[in-house]
Amino acid sequence: MTIMKKLLTSAIASTLLVSGAQAAISDDTVKIGYLADMSGTYRDLAGPNGLAALNMAIKDFGGTVNGAKIEVVSADDRNSPDVASSTVRRWVENEQVDLVAGLVASSVTIAVSNILKESNRLGIVSGSAASSITNEHCTPNHIHYVYDTYPLANGTASAIVKEGGKTWFILTADYAFGHALEADVTRVVEANGGEVIQAVRHPFPTSDFSSFILQAQSSGADVVALANAGADTTNAITTANEFGVTQTGQTLAALLLFLTDVHALGADVAQGIQLTTGWYWDMNDETRAWSDRFMEETGVRPTMVHAGIYSSTMQYLKAVDETGSDEAQAVRKQMMATPINDMFAKNGVIREDGRMVHDMYLAEVKTPAESKNEWDLYKIVRTIPGDEAYRPLSESKCPLVSQN
Repeated sequence: MTIMKKLLTSAIASTLLVSGAQAAISDDTVKIGYLADMSGTYRDLAGPNGLAALNMAIKDFGGTVNGAKIEVVSADDRNSPDVASSTVRRWVENEQVDLVAGLVASSVTIAVSNILKESNRLGIVSGSAASSITNEHCTPNHIHYVYDTYPLANGTASAIVKEGGKTWFILTADYAFGHALEADVTRVVEANGGEVIQAVRHPFPTSDFSSFILQAQSSGADVVALANAGADTTNAITTANEFGVTQTGQTLAALLLFLTDVHALGADVAQGIQLTTGWYWDMNDETRAWSDRFMEETGVRPTMVHAGIYSSTMQYLKAVDETGSDEAQAVRKQMMATPINDMFAKNGVIREDGRMVHDMYLAEVKTPAESKNEWDLYKIVRTIPGDEAYRPLSESKCPLVSQN
């Protein structure tokens, strides 16, 4: 009888475990909070259209996962770590949000990632650039999906130095993202035999770049590099064009330039600029097909961030479906175990530091004569394999790596 009781107890426990796995989605709801700059400097590269991409993924997934409904809330973080922190605290404490998606300004992401760690919720970072997010600021509760400053430097800065741009003036957005990009670019420039002769930081955001561009011209540097993004970048490029920076022989390097930025500038102004991107809408039939659907929804072509939000949301929902759970660590572990193969990336992998590693691309803005329509803006110069693009784990300061 004792043996039979043990067997019966084991069978009951196994049954409960299986049924428990199916019921392990909290509140029978998977709740996603989309947090991004919805109205300011970074609105176009992610913003409301990033929310549209997220909702496309949910619709394509079927609207439910493992029998649980999927709900979405959203907020404008106004590029403020304080606003973002209070929003996410409210979401996790009062609104049972399981995943925070979007996440654009790096200072916002770093602040939010600490709250996610404290509350054991998951974050997927699609818009932020600072490579420190999966280096010194890594946590077991967030994944950095689309790109970061390390491959931006490896791609654009390396190419320009090899083409003869030996002396550099770097104009940097004065917060975490800009600092990280400046550091990564300096490393690459010096490793390739170049020199950063001056680095100047501007407030974030800035509308008038006149004094900064004059400093860049007077520096005599071969290259004027912009370590900023969004409206800051387009304003700086416009000012540089007005002041004749390239006409006087200096190279203008936009270290982080999005499709929406180039579209806003126009090919006349942006032609010839080299940039590094994690994705482009017109790369192949698969990217074009998805981009056509996105354009039907939004009226614009997607940036790499929009595409990454869609891809990462699908990967998250697949992991919830596979595990039968929305618990952060179970989902993250499943996402790490599942290669990414979709319209965004082929053979992408999520490492233990949270970095999603995939191929990056060095692109060049087409001339007006080369461009067939208003969104036909890039030609891909070369592919940068993922294992070459991103910081190797051997150089990582992430404690999640050093424990292995």
